[in-house]
Amino acid sequence: MHFETITPADDTWQAQALCAQTGPDFFFPEPGSSVREAKRICALCELRPACLDYALAHDERFGVWGGLSEKERLAIRRTAR
Repeated sequence: MHFETITPADDTWQAQALCAQTGPDFFFPEPGSSVREAKRICALCELRPACLDYALAHDERFGVWGGLSEKERLAIRRTAR
């Protein structure tokens, strides 16, 4: 699985992302809770590629970033090794 990522020079994109307008509850659910709603919001966000790149570059281990769950990002990190 390959994801095209584009990272802006700074982190101002975070304030413009749909998740910033939604709140963290969807993106950092309780263990065992569904991430379906977070992924739906991410799919609509034009900044998803920058978000995913940020999460992978900063080894974000919790929550939904760039439309991917912790397990999905872990799989990408393992494949990249």
